[in-house]
Amino acid sequence: MTETQVQAFRTVKKYMWWSMGAGLIPVPFVDWAAVSGVQLKMLADLSKIYGVRFVENQGKAIIGSLTGFILPHAVACGMIGSALKAIPVLGVLAGGSAMAVFCGAYEWALGNVFIQHFESGGTFLTFDPEAVKEYFKAKFEEGRNVAGTMSAEKSPEVAT
Repeated sequence: MTETQVQAFRTVKKYMWWSMGAGLIPVPFVDWAAVSGVQLKMLADLSKIYGVRFVENQGKAIIGSLTGFILPHAVACGMIGSALKAIPVLGVLAGGSAMAVFCGAYEWALGNVFIQHFESGGTFLTFDPEAVKEYFKAKFEEGRNVAGTMSAEKSPEVAT
């Protein structure tokens, strides 16, 4: 593994922690806004690592297009998890954990897709969501396991 790849994977893991934390925000739908910001920041940092010009509007569009590939998960864990937070105490506990794992898994998949894309010389202009559909889904499932393991850890390993 090259130093660039090591740095990129550390970046993804760091933002996975941040995304999981944002998913725990107890205010419904504010959590989504925070997670979106974390996702865009990760893409910006990965772009910098690979020397690719970051384009925020394209980043937002890409994030939205990839969500469609995991829509059943997004509805079941994401939106419902966020909405459950409106129920005092129990809703925050139930919705927060589901939302945290979902957000971590999504961050993992998004980061891995972009590492692969940038490693192959891609840019935001050449990104084709349909071409990475199956890889994204596989990385999302992998991310669910990673997020579940990370949530059991006592403290995050944050690489600087």
